[in-house]
Amino acid sequence: MNISLPTVQFGTDISECDREPIHIPGSIQPHGLLLIVTAADQRVVAGAGRLETVFGEDWLGQTVTALLGEGASQLLGDSVRPVCVFSEVATAGWEGAAHRDGDRWLIELEPSDAHSATDILSWIDDVGVSFERSGGLIELCERAAKNFRSLIGFDRVMIYRFLDDDSGVVIAEDAAPGLASYLNHHFPASDIPQQARALYLRNRVRVIPDVDYQPDPIRPAVEAGVDLSDVELRSVSPIHIQYLKNMGVAASASISIVKDGVLWGLVACHHMAPRHLSAPTRRAAALVAGGLARQITAKEQADDYRERLRIRADEDVIAAHLASDTDPAHLFKTAGADLRRMFEADGFAIIDGDTIHVDGATPEQDQILQVAGWFRQKGVEPFHTDSLSTLFPAAAAYRERASGLLAITLSFQTPTILMWFRAEEKQVVEWAGNPHKAVNLQPGEKLTPRASFDSWSQVVLGKARRWSHTEIEAARRLLGRLYDARQNRRIRDLADNLSIAVADKDRLIAQQETLLKEVNHRVQNSLQLVMAFLALQGRASEDPALTAHLTEAQRRLSAVALVHRRLYTDDNVQSIDLSRYLSDLIVDLKGSMGAEWENQFVLDLAPVTIAADDAVQVGLVLVELIINAQKYAYGGAPGQIFVTLEQHRARFRLIVADAGRGKTGTRKGFGTRMLDSMVRRLSGTLEVTDNLPGVRTVLTAPITHPRSPAETIANGTYQ
Repeated sequence: MNISLPTVQFGTDISECDREPIHIPGSIQPHGLLLIVTAADQRVVAGAGRLETVFGEDWLGQTVTALLGEGASQLLGDSVRPVCVFSEVATAGWEGAAHRDGDRWLIELEPSDAHSATDILSWIDDVGVSFERSGGLIELCERAAKNFRSLIGFDRVMIYRFLDDDSGVVIAEDAAPGLASYLNHHFPASDIPQQARALYLRNRVRVIPDVDYQPDPIRPAVEAGVDLSDVELRSVSPIHIQYLKNMGVAASASISIVKDGVLWGLVACHHMAPRHLSAPTRRAAALVAGGLARQITAKEQADDYRERLRIRADEDVIAAHLASDTDPAHLFKTAGADLRRMFEADGFAIIDGDTIHVDGATPEQDQILQVAGWFRQKGVEPFHTDSLSTLFPAAAAYRERASGLLAITLSFQTPTILMWFRAEEKQVVEWAGNPHKAVNLQPGEKLTPRASFDSWSQVVLGKARRWSHTEIEAARRLLGRLYDARQNRRIRDLADNLSIAVADKDRLIAQQETLLKEVNHRVQNSLQLVMAFLALQGRASEDPALTAHLTEAQRRLSAVALVHRRLYTDDNVQSIDLSRYLSDLIVDLKGSMGAEWENQFVLDLAPVTIAADDAVQVGLVLVELIINAQKYAYGGAPGQIFVTLEQHRARFRLIVADAGRGKTGTRKGFGTRMLDSMVRRLSGTLEVTDNLPGVRTVLTAPITHPRSPAETIANGTYQ
């Protein structure tokens, strides 16, 4: 029995794609079979495909042993993982894999392939050597495109990279002669909806052998709502099918490139005629994609390391100037070129009181003063933008020389502002179709997704090359060095005016940190009073349930006090090293948990600098997750807790895992609601999965720095 693909009906908002339930299509592609069996007795309760042809009319209700053989049944019964691969089954000519879904197994079967394992292993080995010998990221991806095409034989293979705004760009391509090229073309974020990205993480290889296929429905229909997220045979969204047809593609395949648990990009494959990929070929492609992801990580880390080395070398040159020049005016004159080169800027300017020193291509002096007058009111943290005219419209008059700005303020009493300028880089962005074109439907017309893929050029003005995270950190370190140099000079030359030097060095501490620490002291006192009152009420109560609630409230207040107290032990209360903060917090937390928990923590914390306001939220999340693990994972007994902190580009991930008894329920209590609230404050996500055994919770959020007024205005919010 076949069903036709339904007619695609859209409103004028293409974002309807984001709400399509693509994980429960109720059907599969016809090149394979699907059996849904109960895990307890291994009986078939539903299926899809040509089951009558392969197994006979009475397949429903049969056991796995009867249909696939004793070996397959034994593999399912002995499996401790949610995935089980059958290299062969009793039914000749078929192979498959099973995926656990609650109390059921979803078994998908495909015709077996005669590929030699030796040939595939040899190909994998050759590809690995090729990847290792690549000189950089682009060369690596170019080699990957060629190698993947040699494996799967598709007409076009592209390495598609996701950008920070969720759009994508083709950075490497290998295609048959005569095909249109998508190299360096950008694709809008709406082309790959969010739920599709989530499935790319779960299901690393997806193949559509023929876009004109007729889906095979799940039978009986009462089982059509089963979640097919992990099933490679899953039928595809009709929106995506139409998308491929609009591109002139007859068959497609996509292999996920997952780096550090994050979807970095895709190996996107197109063929102009129907073409299938066998299961061994798909597994080989997934394996090589994993190796590609590791090589990408290595290349990006190497690039970052080289940039850090370069900047550190330039910092040493600046440090030598600071050590030898006691006159700031002379220092700024002699070190201007070195300061400009340190951040690879096109121009550099210093305003020291009434004097301006410039080096390289900069705006006119009155324009520099104009920018400085605007910037002086924007805060003390390093300010950076790659599109100055969007924040300061007057800068549009000189965007050719100053579209990018990195600036630090050394003093407010004696205005000293350092500004690095980057020239406008007119970018011609090639889009595969106009991403901004409005959807205007005439009566009787239906909306087809992305009907045009003709190259569409967009000229981007007023943009400069972005400042990297490493450069922003270096600017913050330079600010510290300049503060130290100014203090030393004042100590040597202005001993009679020591109060000015102290005020200059400690202006942040005097105005903000002192106030915050006083607030912290008052908060700690208030928390102690509340905890004492709760303890008194607990002792006076004869209701065990009330006593338990009061004890739980004491525990949570104690955790809040601990997070708050640990934050304000640091001299810098604006931005802190999150790894050190969390490490110290865990030390304090272990003391409150008892001696038996002393050696139960396994820490792997990478250094990540974030705003202190967000560090409080992260600390509260960590404490809540550790308390939950202590309470639920091991039933109160001590057990190992694993805490990991990682950085991925402009985001960090905090992972808390245990090896306990796993999830125990779905009830959302106060702690869960509090976690949700804190995660929203961080603009992050919280993912809870099985750790096999135990629970693994992953907090992912952007790395933030203390927000300046300029950034606040740009974002349209005030904190």
